[in-house]
Amino acid sequence: MRKPEAECCETVCIHDDVIDRVSRQMPPQERMKELADFYKVFADATRIRILCVLLESEMCVCDLAEVLEMTQSAISHQLRVLKQAKLVKNRRDGKTVYYSLADGHIQTIISQGMEHITE
Repeated sequence: MRKPEAECCETVCIHDDVIDRVSRQMPPQERMKELADFYKVFADATRIRILCVLLESEMCVCDLAEVLEMTQSAISHQLRVLKQAKLVKNRRDGKTVYYSLADGHIQTIISQGMEHITE
């Protein structure tokens, strides 16, 4: 199967006004790297599965492991990555630690991503 080729201009024509306007609006390179790193966290199916479960309910590691049919160790490792990326938060209730999505933004990102791939 042939890969589709990108369309290119037939002539070189620089639109200085557009370039100037867009260049002024571009975030700094460091901010772009942070954004790329943020999206890299979503590139793992296990982490997406955890986020989808937490979209439905706050859960402890034991329950997450049971629902996802994984070891607690594997879940814990992925939760650490998600917590470092500020995608999940936790709270302690006695001896149990419960995890949930960090905020409404994460719910929106997951929901919009699902909507996009099902269009």
